[in-house]
Amino acid sequence: MPIRTVFEHARKHPGLIPQFCFVFVGMVGAGGYLLRLAMGPHVIWNRKSNPEPWNKLDPTYQYKFVAVNTDYKSLKKEGPDF
Repeated sequence: MPIRTVFEHARKHPGLIPQFCFVFVGMVGAGGYLLRLAMGPHVIWNRKSNPEPWNKLDPTYQYKFVAVNTDYKSLKKEGPDF
């Protein structure tokens, strides 16, 4: 759908403007989330310079939501206790 058509519809039907805004914000959010996933430590973009990037992570780095064998309460924290 060309951008010109979107502006013509918005001019004829002003009630569609919020819908176009929400769709645009959703598309930007989805693109940002995909970019965040693509730049994670488990993604390899260049195999020649760093073939195994996950070996550089320290043991306290939590990259999973739930790990069955790791007790996260006993790990050393860098921040304050609340």
